[in-house]
Amino acid sequence: MIWLTWRQHRKQALFALAGLAALAAFIVPTGLAMRDTFAELGLPDCVRTLGKLGPENNEACLTGYDQFISQYGAFLLVGILFLVLPLLVGLFWGAPLIAREVEQGTHRLVWTQGVSRHHWALVKFGLIGTGALIAAIGYGLGVGWWLGPLNQVGQGDRFDGFFFDMQGLVPVGYTLFAVALGVFAGTVWPRVLPAMAGTLVGFLGLRIGLAMLARPHYLPAETLTFPVMGTAVAPNATAGDWVIASGVRNAAGELVVDGGSIECPPNPTGPGANCGADLEAGTYNWQLYQPADRFWLFQGIETGIFVALAALLLYLAIRRIRRIA
Repeated sequence: MIWLTWRQHRKQALFALAGLAALAAFIVPTGLAMRDTFAELGLPDCVRTLGKLGPENNEACLTGYDQFISQYGAFLLVGILFLVLPLLVGLFWGAPLIAREVEQGTHRLVWTQGVSRHHWALVKFGLIGTGALIAAIGYGLGVGWWLGPLNQVGQGDRFDGFFFDMQGLVPVGYTLFAVALGVFAGTVWPRVLPAMAGTLVGFLGLRIGLAMLARPHYLPAETLTFPVMGTAVAPNATAGDWVIASGVRNAAGELVVDGGSIECPPNPTGPGANCGADLEAGTYNWQLYQPADRFWLFQGIETGIFVALAALLLYLAIRRIRRIA
């Protein structure tokens, strides 16, 4: 069974190895170059000393941040392409696993030999799943390392819908789920193209729905309030905080400005002397946010959700295989 599985899927394995090699050829030299520039501009000290204050509170750091972003910010557009890799694994590894056997009729020969359907499925799913797992770990950790300097200057905000999904642990969960969804789709629609279509729709639907509706609520968000007049340390993308909602509230707690803030200097003079004069007494800024130190916990929660769904789909797929004529 192991030899047969390798013979059937060696092309996918070789393409995956070539893809990982091409990915490494890109991220290793560019990642090292970003780290060298990051150190030359003195940005590690800025990140360490400024914290939540952000670079705008230090002219030298602000200049360094701007220079680094102008030089490497365009790399983020390339990084967005990495989002599709787990889906591609599901489409070209998972969906054909059962569907191609049934569509070509080879399942009649395989399932009438000495190997049972259950044993056949466990070997196939185990080998394909192991290969996908190894590829996903290498991809997720590699891209996370590559995005490190951009994360620290607030460009690759790690909680952002794009950058959260392409680094760390979650690519492992996404990849295993995509493969399991493809396998299950192949048992429902035993033709390669319908199985791939079902995988595509199901994968994108769950990913988008979970990111928009569930992710902000994995843990109760924290609330920060600070006055309109004076200075305050607020959540910001540079520090890695995820601001979910913000606004200005009056003394009664009613939202008077949605999605913004009003920050006046302690003793406004000149053109800004009337800053906040038209606001009623007790008006304050309000922000709802997830702290930066929850990033890995959120990664673990979301990875666990997709791994659990993958296990459920594989269980259902094995049950359905017994009913295929």
